[in-house]
Parts: sequence; C-alpha cells; structure tokens
Amino acid sequence: QVQLVESGGGLVQPGGSLRLSCVGSGTSFSFASMGWYRQGPGKQRELVATITLSGRTNVVDSVKGRFTISRGSAKNTVYLQMNSLKPEDTAVYYCNTQFSGRVYWGQGTQVTVSS
Repeated sequence: QVQLVESGGGLVQPGGSLRLSCVGSGTSFSFASMGWYRQGPGKQRELVATITLSGRTNVVDSVKGRFTISRGSAKNTVYLQMNSLKPEDTAVYYCNTQFSGRVYWGQGTQVTVSS
C-alpha cells in the first residue's frame, strides 16, 4: 500500500522560510511525478507545484520565485522550499502522487504564517 508522509510544517513569521518534506513508501518503483497541493481556510485544495522523475517542474504563479520543488536522492522523496512566506500562504499542505491508476495523498502538514 502506497503511503505519503509529510513533515516540516509549523508557525513562521511573514518573510520567513520553511522546508516541507514528503516521503513515499509501499512500492519498489519510483513515482513518475510528485506534487504539493494546499488548502487554506475556507478554500478549495489547489495545486502548488509538481515535479517529474526527470526533474521537470511546474510551479503556480502565486508562489513562483518564492517556492522551489525538488526531489531528494532517496527514492520517492520530494521537498518544497518555501521562502518569503506571506499570511496568504497559510494552509494545510498535502503531498500527492499517482501510481498504478490511483491518486494518493499524504495526511497534510499545517503551515501558518503569522506575526
């Protein structure tokens, strides 16, 4: 059974930085693509960034230049480096992948940007 586990969330002041991590398990195969989504208070879940196995990235405009997605050296590991955080970045951040015809989500990690 594929599982995704996120870590790294927390409380940070505006302008600060956080690094989220996601580790996937449950398969000997590498995920072709992994991504980060977020869901703010009273909002729908939205895409933040994705990265393919070859390293091709897609980052949404609202965080471009501030957030960087990367894959770790360990299989099925992905990171989200978040800099210059703003209060509107406050959300639960979810790791995501698709494998063998199914979509998998992590449990989410809370990021709160507040002074």
